[in-house]
Amino acid sequence: MTTQTFRRFEVDRQTDGQIVTRVAEQALTALAPGEVRIRVAWSSLNYKDALAASGSPAVIRQFPAVPGIDAAGEVLESRSPRFSPGDEVLATSYDLGVTRPGGWAEVLDAPADWIVPLPPGLTPREAMLLGTAGLTAGLCVAALLAHEVAPDQGDVLVTGASGGVGSLALRLLAQLGFRVMASSGKKSLHETLLRWGAAEVLTRDGVRDESEKPLLAARWAGVVDCVGGRTLATAIRQTRPGGCIAACGLTGGPELPLTVMPFILRGVTLAGIDSAYCPYERRARIWKLLASDWKLAALDEHVTEARLEDLDSLVAKMLHGQSSGRVIVQPGQK
Repeated sequence: MTTQTFRRFEVDRQTDGQIVTRVAEQALTALAPGEVRIRVAWSSLNYKDALAASGSPAVIRQFPAVPGIDAAGEVLESRSPRFSPGDEVLATSYDLGVTRPGGWAEVLDAPADWIVPLPPGLTPREAMLLGTAGLTAGLCVAALLAHEVAPDQGDVLVTGASGGVGSLALRLLAQLGFRVMASSGKKSLHETLLRWGAAEVLTRDGVRDESEKPLLAARWAGVVDCVGGRTLATAIRQTRPGGCIAACGLTGGPELPLTVMPFILRGVTLAGIDSAYCPYERRARIWKLLASDWKLAALDEHVTEARLEDLDSLVAKMLHGQSSGRVIVQPGQK
């Protein structure tokens, strides 16, 4: 980075339709009204970023694009009275890395409303070890607690527990005293899930019922579901009276084969979790909890640190299901 330019990871589409990527120099331009310019200390690699880096039309709206739905760093300039140069901040979700350049860059310009002050207790690096995955996990746990799901009410289930959101939700629930049953299709990570606090690790088949029964034997006081589809439908049918399911994923499909029976006979609540456009006040509250009462120990386990130049190979691994753990990105590292 110089006083006039900065480096960023660009995804572009050539005239023949081929997607190409490059690390390029970009000129600094005038800051738009109401925006904040951030020197990005750390970003991260999420599945949505991997799709963006492949040029997926489900994510990218225009080219060239800069992925990175997460970023943390220091304010360089601000045209908002809420922030001043030198402030440490973080930004996650909204349309970062989708309709506007994201965090895979040494410098990021974003609307002030998308930016949260970095809470005391978290460094920029720690914030990106959590990122959107940590915010989503925190929102899921907050939903269970808001619906009065407590540790003494029985087991809670986390599906997709080896993924970014699921693994953090598992660790957070275990730290809060819940007995957590973790479901994962990755046998190689079962021992890790037990070390992170799972009382037991279940296979995918163990939490997926193909029958059409409207209700199943009640098992769960609460559920964090990162899978969707038939797995979510099974979990809802197995939730105890008054329980809550926080649903945040659809890797198992968007369909929900279900009747209203769990809702009207057991009083089950299905809480949808949207971290992308979560209201600012709620977002800031969850980040404060993640920096204090909910701060997780040993976040550095299963972490890969990457430069912009490393991202092509790491994206390929993620898209082929060969990655595990958290990937954090240091754009200024060469």
